[in-house]
Amino acid sequence: MDPQDLEFINDSLDRDVELREKIKEEVGELDRKTRSMVGLLNKIHSTPQDKIPPLVDSVRPGLQDLQTTTTAIYELIPPDQFWRWKEMWSNSMRNAVFCATLMEYLTSGTLMSLASASAALGIREEWKNRFTLPAEDYLHGLITLVNELSRLAVNAVTLGNYEEPIRISKFVKDLFAGFSMLNLKNDTLRRRFDSLKYDIKKIEEVVYDVSLRKLAHPA
Repeated sequence: MDPQDLEFINDSLDRDVELREKIKEEVGELDRKTRSMVGLLNKIHSTPQDKIPPLVDSVRPGLQDLQTTTTAIYELIPPDQFWRWKEMWSNSMRNAVFCATLMEYLTSGTLMSLASASAALGIREEWKNRFTLPAEDYLHGLITLVNELSRLAVNAVTLGNYEEPIRISKFVKDLFAGFSMLNLKNDTLRRRFDSLKYDIKKIEEVVYDVSLRKLAHPA
Protein backbone atom coordinates (compact mmCIF):
# COMPACT_ATOMS: atom_id res chain seq x y z
CA MET A 1 0.00 0.00 0.00
CA ASP A 2 1.23 3.46 -0.87
CA PRO A 3 2.73 5.28 2.17
CA GLN A 4 0.71 8.38 1.34
CA ASP A 5 -2.47 6.32 1.34
CA LEU A 6 -1.53 4.86 4.71
CA GLU A 7 -0.90 8.30 6.13
CA PHE A 8 -4.25 9.53 4.81
CA ILE A 9 -6.06 6.52 6.29
CA ASN A 10 -4.34 6.96 9.64
CA ASP A 11 -5.24 10.64 9.72
CA SER A 12 -8.85 9.81 8.84
CA LEU A 13 -9.06 7.19 11.60
CA ASP A 14 -7.55 9.59 14.12
CA ARG A 15 -10.08 12.28 13.21
CA ASP A 16 -12.93 9.81 13.60
CA VAL A 17 -11.70 8.74 17.03
CA GLU A 18 -11.34 12.35 18.12
CA LEU A 19 -14.81 13.24 16.85
CA ARG A 20 -16.35 10.19 18.51
CA GLU A 21 -14.87 11.18 21.85
CA LYS A 22 -16.20 14.72 21.54
CA ILE A 23 -19.67 13.45 20.66
CA LYS A 24 -19.52 10.94 23.51
CA GLU A 25 -18.75 13.76 25.93
CA GLU A 26 -21.76 15.81 24.81
CA VAL A 27 -24.04 12.77 24.84
CA GLY A 28 -22.92 12.12 28.42
CA GLU A 29 -23.98 15.67 29.24
CA LEU A 30 -27.31 15.07 27.50
CA ASP A 31 -27.82 11.92 29.59
CA ARG A 32 -26.99 13.78 32.80
CA LYS A 33 -29.55 16.48 32.05
CA THR A 34 -32.30 14.06 31.05
CA ARG A 35 -31.70 11.94 34.15
CA SER A 36 -32.14 15.02 36.28
CA MET A 37 -35.41 15.87 34.51
CA VAL A 38 -36.70 12.31 34.82
CA GLY A 39 -35.88 12.34 38.52
CA LEU A 40 -37.90 15.51 39.07
CA LEU A 41 -40.80 14.32 36.93
CA ASN A 42 -40.92 11.06 38.86
CA LYS A 43 -42.32 13.08 41.76
CA ILE A 44 -45.68 13.30 39.95
CA HIS A 45 -46.51 9.90 41.42
CA SER A 46 -46.51 11.31 44.93
CA THR A 47 -47.67 14.87 44.21
CA PRO A 48 -51.30 16.06 44.61
CA GLN A 49 -52.96 17.33 41.44
CA ASP A 50 -52.89 20.99 42.48
CA LYS A 51 -49.12 20.81 42.99
CA ILE A 52 -48.37 19.33 39.55
CA PRO A 53 -48.14 22.68 37.66
CA PRO A 54 -45.41 24.07 39.99
CA LEU A 55 -43.57 20.76 39.69
CA VAL A 56 -43.63 20.92 35.89
CA ASP A 57 -42.49 24.56 36.01
CA SER A 58 -39.50 23.49 38.11
CA VAL A 59 -38.44 21.15 35.30
CA ARG A 60 -38.73 23.69 32.46
CA PRO A 61 -35.29 25.26 33.03
CA GLY A 62 -33.81 21.79 32.54
CA LEU A 63 -35.52 21.51 29.18
CA GLN A 64 -34.14 24.90 28.17
CA ASP A 65 -30.67 23.88 29.35
CA LEU A 66 -30.89 20.69 27.33
CA GLN A 67 -31.13 22.77 24.16
CA THR A 68 -27.55 23.96 24.63
CA THR A 69 -26.36 20.36 24.46
CA THR A 70 -28.33 19.50 21.31
CA THR A 71 -26.77 22.59 19.74
CA ALA A 72 -23.31 21.43 20.81
CA ILE A 73 -23.87 18.02 19.21
CA TYR A 74 -25.14 19.61 16.01
CA GLU A 75 -22.02 21.75 15.78
CA LEU A 76 -19.80 18.65 16.01
CA ILE A 77 -21.46 16.66 13.20
CA PRO A 78 -20.04 17.20 9.70
CA PRO A 79 -22.56 17.96 6.93
CA ASP A 80 -24.51 14.95 5.64
CA GLN A 81 -23.18 12.64 8.38
CA PHE A 82 -26.21 12.52 10.70
CA TRP A 83 -27.00 8.86 9.99
CA ARG A 84 -23.41 7.85 10.53
CA TRP A 85 -23.37 9.05 14.13
CA LYS A 86 -27.01 9.08 15.27
CA GLU A 87 -26.86 5.77 17.19
CA MET A 88 -24.58 7.46 19.71
CA TRP A 89 -27.42 9.64 21.00
CA SER A 90 -30.64 7.86 19.96
CA ASN A 91 -31.45 6.53 23.45
CA SER A 92 -30.67 9.89 24.99
CA MET A 93 -33.01 11.67 22.58
CA ARG A 94 -35.79 9.18 23.26
CA ASN A 95 -35.54 9.97 26.96
CA ALA A 96 -35.55 13.68 26.19
CA VAL A 97 -38.70 13.25 24.05
CA PHE A 98 -40.32 11.36 26.91
CA CYS A 99 -39.61 14.26 29.30
CA ALA A 100 -40.92 16.89 26.87
CA THR A 101 -44.09 14.96 25.99
CA LEU A 102 -44.84 14.13 29.64
CA MET A 103 -44.52 17.81 30.54
CA GLU A 104 -46.91 18.68 27.70
CA TYR A 105 -49.46 16.11 28.86
CA LEU A 106 -49.27 17.32 32.46
CA THR A 107 -49.68 20.93 31.31
CA SER A 108 -52.35 20.70 28.62
CA GLY A 109 -53.49 17.08 28.49
CA THR A 110 -52.54 16.96 24.81
CA LEU A 111 -50.02 15.10 22.67
CA MET A 112 -46.88 16.97 21.61
CA SER A 113 -46.27 16.57 17.87
CA LEU A 114 -42.97 15.52 16.32
CA ALA A 115 -42.35 19.09 15.14
CA SER A 116 -43.16 20.53 18.58
CA ALA A 117 -40.94 17.97 20.30
CA SER A 118 -38.08 18.90 17.97
CA ALA A 119 -38.58 22.58 18.78
CA ALA A 120 -38.76 21.88 22.52
CA LEU A 121 -35.38 20.14 22.29
CA GLY A 122 -33.91 23.07 20.38
CA ILE A 123 -33.60 21.19 17.07
CA ARG A 124 -33.98 23.40 14.01
CA GLU A 125 -35.29 22.45 10.59
CA GLU A 126 -32.15 23.72 8.87
CA TRP A 127 -30.04 21.23 10.87
CA LYS A 128 -31.59 18.17 9.21
CA ASN A 129 -28.49 16.98 7.34
CA ARG A 130 -26.44 17.08 10.58
CA PHE A 131 -28.81 16.68 13.54
CA THR A 132 -32.54 16.00 13.65
CA LEU A 133 -35.20 14.06 15.57
CA PRO A 134 -36.15 10.94 13.57
CA ALA A 135 -39.75 9.73 13.75
CA GLU A 136 -38.54 6.44 15.22
CA ASP A 137 -36.95 8.13 18.25
CA TYR A 138 -40.05 10.30 18.72
CA LEU A 139 -42.27 7.19 18.73
CA HIS A 140 -40.02 5.42 21.23
CA GLY A 141 -40.37 8.45 23.49
CA LEU A 142 -44.17 8.27 23.19
CA ILE A 143 -44.19 4.61 24.18
CA THR A 144 -42.20 5.46 27.30
CA LEU A 145 -44.76 8.20 27.96
CA VAL A 146 -47.59 5.64 27.90
CA ASN A 147 -45.61 3.36 30.23
CA GLU A 148 -45.33 6.23 32.69
CA LEU A 149 -48.97 7.25 32.39
CA SER A 150 -50.15 3.72 33.17
CA ARG A 151 -48.20 3.98 36.41
CA LEU A 152 -49.63 7.44 37.07
CA ALA A 153 -53.19 6.13 36.63
CA VAL A 154 -52.67 3.85 39.62
CA ASN A 155 -50.86 6.36 41.80
CA ALA A 156 -53.34 9.17 41.08
CA VAL A 157 -56.09 7.07 42.66
CA THR A 158 -53.91 6.52 45.72
CA LEU A 159 -53.70 10.32 46.04
CA GLY A 160 -57.47 10.68 45.70
CA ASN A 161 -57.49 11.95 42.12
CA TYR A 162 -60.14 9.66 40.63
CA GLU A 163 -60.63 11.61 37.40
CA GLU A 164 -57.03 11.33 36.21
CA PRO A 165 -57.21 7.65 35.19
CA ILE A 166 -60.18 8.50 32.95
CA ARG A 167 -58.26 11.33 31.28
CA ILE A 168 -55.24 9.08 30.88
CA SER A 169 -57.38 6.29 29.41
CA LYS A 170 -58.81 8.55 26.70
CA PHE A 171 -55.41 10.03 25.89
CA VAL A 172 -53.68 6.64 25.67
CA LYS A 173 -56.45 5.04 23.58
CA ASP A 174 -56.29 7.92 21.09
CA LEU A 175 -52.51 7.55 20.94
CA PHE A 176 -52.77 3.79 20.49
CA ALA A 177 -55.25 4.28 17.64
CA GLY A 178 -52.74 6.55 15.92
CA PHE A 179 -49.94 4.02 16.37
CA SER A 180 -52.20 1.31 14.92
CA MET A 181 -52.38 3.20 11.63
CA LEU A 182 -48.60 3.28 11.23
CA ASN A 183 -46.71 0.71 9.21
CA LEU A 184 -44.13 -0.21 11.83
CA LYS A 185 -41.32 -2.21 10.24
CA ASN A 186 -38.70 -1.69 12.94
CA ASP A 187 -38.71 -4.84 15.09
CA THR A 188 -37.82 -3.12 18.37
CA LEU A 189 -40.40 -0.40 17.84
CA ARG A 190 -43.02 -2.96 16.85
CA ARG A 191 -42.42 -5.04 19.98
CA ARG A 192 -42.63 -2.00 22.21
CA PHE A 193 -45.85 -0.92 20.49
CA ASP A 194 -47.36 -4.38 21.06
CA SER A 195 -46.52 -4.07 24.77
CA LEU A 196 -48.78 -1.00 25.01
CA LYS A 197 -51.75 -3.38 25.17
CA TYR A 198 -50.67 -4.31 28.70
CA ASP A 199 -50.50 -0.65 29.72
CA ILE A 200 -53.97 -0.03 28.29
CA LYS A 201 -55.35 -3.07 30.14
CA LYS A 202 -53.80 -1.80 33.38
CA ILE A 203 -55.37 1.63 32.91
CA GLU A 204 -58.75 0.15 32.00
CA GLU A 205 -58.73 -1.90 35.20
CA VAL A 206 -58.16 1.26 37.24
CA VAL A 207 -60.96 3.09 35.39
CA TYR A 208 -63.30 0.15 35.89
CA ASP A 209 -62.51 0.04 39.60
CA VAL A 210 -63.12 3.74 40.27
CA SER A 211 -66.26 3.64 38.14
CA LEU A 212 -67.58 0.55 39.95
CA ARG A 213 -67.04 2.29 43.27
CA LYS A 214 -68.72 5.40 41.85
CA LEU A 215 -65.65 7.47 42.63
CA ALA A 216 -65.68 8.82 39.08
CA HIS A 217 -67.73 8.44 35.92
CA PRO A 218 -66.19 7.56 32.55
CA ALA A 219 -66.43 10.38 30.01
